[in-house]
Amino acid sequence: MIGFEDRVAIVTGAGRGLGAEHAKLLASRGARVVVNDPGGSVHGTDDGSRPADEVVAEITAAGGAAIADYHSVADPGSGEAIVAAAVGEFGKVDILVNNAGILRDRAFHNLAVEDLHAVLDVHLRGAFYVTQPAVRVMREHGYGRIVLTSSASGVLGNFGQSNYGAAKMALIGLMNVLKIEGVKHGIKVNAIAPIAGTRMTQELLGEMADRFDPALVAPAVAYLCSEECALTGELWSVGGGTISRFFIGLTDGYFKDPGSEGPLTIEDVAANLAPIRDETGYLVGESSRDEFTKLAGKLTG
Repeated sequence: MIGFEDRVAIVTGAGRGLGAEHAKLLASRGARVVVNDPGGSVHGTDDGSRPADEVVAEITAAGGAAIADYHSVADPGSGEAIVAAAVGEFGKVDILVNNAGILRDRAFHNLAVEDLHAVLDVHLRGAFYVTQPAVRVMREHGYGRIVLTSSASGVLGNFGQSNYGAAKMALIGLMNVLKIEGVKHGIKVNAIAPIAGTRMTQELLGEMADRFDPALVAPAVAYLCSEECALTGELWSVGGGTISRFFIGLTDGYFKDPGSEGPLTIEDVAANLAPIRDETGYLVGESSRDEFTKLAGKLTG
């Protein structure tokens, strides 16, 4: 069995839904968990509840170890405080699951600037605020597992979610940089794009929500948090019992040698859409250097 004995985990937005399932599963396998959740509505407004306490009570009643943390990840300095709580109580941080999220859906032409900032503050800046101090601790110990929560709304798009989709795709950029920076320090960084019946997806999934239990997402997250996981820089679509890999592919494309064939023209582009877009022989790169390697091969013949 894959276990997490002697591992310390932080799960943000863990008072309900996906985060609660992640926290409970990690704790059931031996991890000591910081259950972070400020309470509040799906729109990020305060509802006066403390759902983190309920999750901690459930974990401890089952014999696990957990503490509650009520900081909002959107607040600068919150990440330092959350990581300090983990280190103060359990001595270190091995695992971070960035799960906190809100929605402020509007069609793009109606989107208010404050709704853009509110979503970016939680999803993107919030992940940055918590991940940076966690990475510093992980570097000291030479070990870490980080999971970011992206969304198909960013990877593929969804009507009315320009702010949410932009934030979720930005997390993939963050992951791609951190996977490279983490290599020498034993830190693996991956992401999921979950499909789960939660407060945030009730309207979207409707009657299908029961088929997408958040508990069906947690095992994939737990694997990515485990010592057994050697993967880094992967994005998985997870939901309803299915796990699939999303990836970005670069086509072989069209090449016109400027030295022997002259400069590229607008008409060249228009006439060669088929090879530009042809997916045969695509490249799945591990870093931006792979793109330059591909170009160098063409330019040097």
